[in-house]
Amino acid sequence: MAVRSMTGFARAEVETDAGAFVWELRAVNGKSLDVRYRLPQGLEHLEGELKRRVAATVTRGNLQANLQWRREPGVARLVVNEEMLARVLAMSGKLVADGHAAPPTADGLLAIKGLIDVAEQTLDETGAEARDRAVVAGFEEALSRLEAVRREEGAALASVLSARLAEIADLAERADRDPARTTEAIRRRLKEQVEALIGASEDLDAGRLHQEAALMAAKADIREEIDRLRAHLAAAEALLSAGGVIGRRLDFLSQEFHRESNTICSKSNAATLTAIGLDLKVVVDQFREQVQNIE
Repeated sequence: MAVRSMTGFARAEVETDAGAFVWELRAVNGKSLDVRYRLPQGLEHLEGELKRRVAATVTRGNLQANLQWRREPGVARLVVNEEMLARVLAMSGKLVADGHAAPPTADGLLAIKGLIDVAEQTLDETGAEARDRAVVAGFEEALSRLEAVRREEGAALASVLSARLAEIADLAERADRDPARTTEAIRRRLKEQVEALIGASEDLDAGRLHQEAALMAAKADIREEIDRLRAHLAAAEALLSAGGVIGRRLDFLSQEFHRESNTICSKSNAATLTAIGLDLKVVVDQFREQVQNIE
């Protein structure tokens, strides 16, 4: 299965006897699935069917589905509100007779809100069903195009994430091979620290100092962090290879990467290892940022 992005845009248009229907779908990141529909008046009854179509395809993200209805000439007609027109003419006639107003003009009358209404052409049951089928088919086409865009973006994101995983793996190996982690280097630093402490005070117990130094060395060991990083890397690579809906699991792994990189920095007993740990945190943050776009 392909890795899919949660972002994308698609458009589809269908022609019917009732006019042209234009779908526009916009998808952005989201923790769960949230779909919002903007449908022309009279088509609200289709929302349930549209929701079922989305649920079969999309699992995460915020989706906006907008439908525009462009009616053909003859589908709608203008109707004059005769009752309102009579009232307006009667009132204006009195004002004109009293000298308070000029005689009404056609453009002035047409500008009165509510005087001219748009009457929709009523479709019979067969026509309404055909229109609804066309609208849903247009939605399916737009949804299919959106999925193609999301898969394309997902492939690009998968490539970026694979590159970040390779960097994390390289930094983990560099940390594991760092000369500061060798037994000899650790022994030498501890010996120097113990000798400096003993030289600073004659009351210090040399045996106790050696014991404390050994404990400090054990706490500074990062072998477990390196092993966990390798395990998390293998899991992330397997997810990217499998594809599908993997965003949440990748986000969990990015948190684990972050935790291990923080621990390496806190346990570091050398500048070189600290520098590797800081580089690791930067790459992990980049990885996690991109993961937020994966479905």
